Amino acid sequence: MPAHPPHPDAAVPTALTDDRDRLIFALDVPDAASARALVERLADHVTFYKVGLELAMSPGYFELIDWLKARGKKVFVDVKLFDVPATVAAAVARLDARAVDFITIHGNQSIMEAAAAARRGDTRILAVTALTSLDRGDMTDLGFDCDIGDLVLSRARRALTAGCDGVVSSGLELERLRREAPDTLVTVTPGIRPVDNDAPPDDQKRVMTPTMAIAAGADHLVVGRPIREADDPAAAAAAIQQEIATAVATRGTGVAGPGSSR
Repeated sequence: MPAHPPHPDAAVPTALTDDRDRLIFALDVPDAASARALVERLADHVTFYKVGLELAMSPGYFELIDWLKARGKKVFVDVKLFDVPATVAAAVARLDARAVDFITIHGNQSIMEAAAAARRGDTRILAVTALTSLDRGDMTDLGFDCDIGDLVLSRARRALTAGCDGVVSSGLELERLRREAPDTLVTVTPGIRPVDNDAPPDDQKRVMTPTMAIAAGADHLVVGRPIREADDPAAAAAAIQQEIATAVATRGTGVAGPGSSR
């Protein structure tokens, strides 16, 4: 099957007009009411929100997306679509019609091509490479007899060829992606953990601090628990925003476009 052409804006990625958009807060809460309360509490400290599977299983999911967009927020629909290509394409088209900003899909070639071909607006399609909750042992259990970095790079290259815009990748693979993948690649990095020696362990295994991830070339950082479980979520978000701003300035790029922000 021939590769679909890239998204019309892929060669010149949309510029980040506000470095605050680099922080994506994970609204991993059980219902839309809890999500709205958190958004209100975080106010202007967060401009970009991830709405994932937990909320997708709750009433009011699409109304929440519309509410966020009406408030001028960016929306990352992280549902990791994985189904027959026609079904994935139909789902992408429905979300694209709601003007969401990012959608995640699994990195199967036919799925990536179908998803990229289905969108008509400015929605960005991101391929999942290797979940940050997986380590080398987990990958072996899943039947991947290869280096995680090799797998991530291969999927990133194939995603762009398929017409997708970028990938979700651990910070541990970022430097290699930035060194070897095309400059147009948008990188979204979960598993971000500010330095906190007292933080309890969680299910993320391949993690990185905001400063380290920005230095390695991340465009966007997904942060959940360190903000959501803080005594003062707004203050925690503000602190991470400041860390990101400092890291970007130190990297010497200022406000830059995705994929060109090294």
